Order: sequence, then C-alpha cells, then structure tokens
Amino acid sequence: MSEIERSTERYYGQTNLTATILAALKRQGKDVNNLSPEDLAPVDAFHVRGRAATSELGRLAALGEGQRVLEVGCGLGGSARYLALEFGCKVTGLDLTREYIDAATELTRLLSLREQVDFHCGSALEMPFEDATYDAAWSEHAQMNIADKHRLYSEIHRVLKPGGKFAFHDILQGKGGDPYFPTPWASEPSFSSLITPEKFRELLQSLGFDIHHWENKTAAGLTWFRERVAAMKESGPPPLGFQTLLGSIAPETQVNNLRNLEENRIVLFQGVVRKVG
Repeated sequence: MSEIERSTERYYGQTNLTATILAALKRQGKDVNNLSPEDLAPVDAFHVRGRAATSELGRLAALGEGQRVLEVGCGLGGSARYLALEFGCKVTGLDLTREYIDAATELTRLLSLREQVDFHCGSALEMPFEDATYDAAWSEHAQMNIADKHRLYSEIHRVLKPGGKFAFHDILQGKGGDPYFPTPWASEPSFSSLITPEKFRELLQSLGFDIHHWENKTAAGLTWFRERVAAMKESGPPPLGFQTLLGSIAPETQVNNLRNLEENRIVLFQGVVRKVG
C-alpha cells in the first residue's frame, strides 16, 4: 500500500463504525432489524446531492435488470444497494478502507440484499477482478485521493466488457486555486489529488472511452451545500450524517466545501462513457 493509500485509510477508517451507525439509528427511533434504504441515506449517500445524484446518474447510464456493476470506492455501500434495488443490478463494491467494507457488508445483510450486492476490500489501482467482467462501472467521489489517475481508469477500462459503460459523479479541480482544507476527502493537501475536467476527459478518451454524457453539476451542488450548511448552522449537525464518519471536523469540511464551490476551487461533473469495442 502506498503512503497516500495509508493516509486515506487512516482518514476514513475508524473503529466500531457499524456499531456507531446502528446506535445513531436507534437514537432516531429506528428498528435496526427492519431498516429501509431511506433510513441509511443520510450516512451512506456520502457524496454531494446524496441519493438524488445517484438516481439521476443511474438513469443516464441506462442501468438495467441483471447487469453486473462494479462500484469503485463504494464506502458504506449505499449506492451499490440503491442500484440493486432501483435498477435490478447485481453490484460489487470495492473500497480501500476495511471498516467501510465491514460496515457495508453488515448493513447489506440487515437489508436482506446479500444475494444482489457483495463487497471486496482492495485497491482500485490493482483490482482483484478478471478482465471484461462487468457491464458497467460506477464511481461517486472516490478518485480525489488517487494520484495515479492513468492506472485507476486503466483498471476500470480493463474490467469492463467491450461496450461497457463507466458512470461517474466526481469532484474535480476548478480554476480558482487549491481547495481549502480539511475537506470530506482529505484533512490536508498532501493526500488530495484532483484533476481538471479537461485533463480528465482527455485521459478517458486516450484510454479508449467514448464520451456519451458530460455535464457540469457545480450549480446544483452549490445549492445543495448552501442548504446543508444553513441547516447545520441553525440546528447543528444531524444525528446521522457526515459527522458519523468524520467526527468533530465534519462541520468544518462542509463549510470549506461550500467556499471551495463558491470560489471555483472545486467543480462537480457527472458523465457516462463507453468502452470502445
């Protein structure tokens, strides 16, 4: 494991994560043996615009019944479970952080989705999957800690079947300068690795992807963040959300990301590309 991978795992990893999530749900009056995906959305849709962004991207990617989908950087598995339920896909999640994989597996068991969704702990730079295995690959806010973008997207290209789709919703580098830290993905600059939209698109095309959808979602993300920060300042952090995963620095990361979006230090893009062949 590289130093940046170790730093990333330390940043996201925490002990007793599953117990912490279940305890927060119980405090909200939820029956942890009878959970719904909506109960978990505040913590397992850990990306800008939450579940709405996942739903929108799934429709754009035209995911369908029985398709095999790989989610790269699956976190707690919220998007993987949603794709299985909403689109009928069979989904595999991959993440570097063992605590996330363990929590994802247990939450999936509680939702009775183990037949449709499974998880693996490992590096996106050396995926433990055979060539041409998946109909689609999926990633939401996962690449910001990965410096070797060429290897990352080469691996995604490798595991896709010819004609397979890669759908992404990601934070990219804006033109306003370096982000303010801490952010939800990094406490300081040394393990943050952003790419500009222009270089990202060029890289994907150089690896053999055709661009089918490419859209700047910064304005929508900015509206979402303004609403969240305003609510947090008025009522404090919600009982289940970013702070469950990031602890005491969570409010500061939210304020910083709002400033980063407002000052064009980060931008949000979603897209769907297809492996040529």
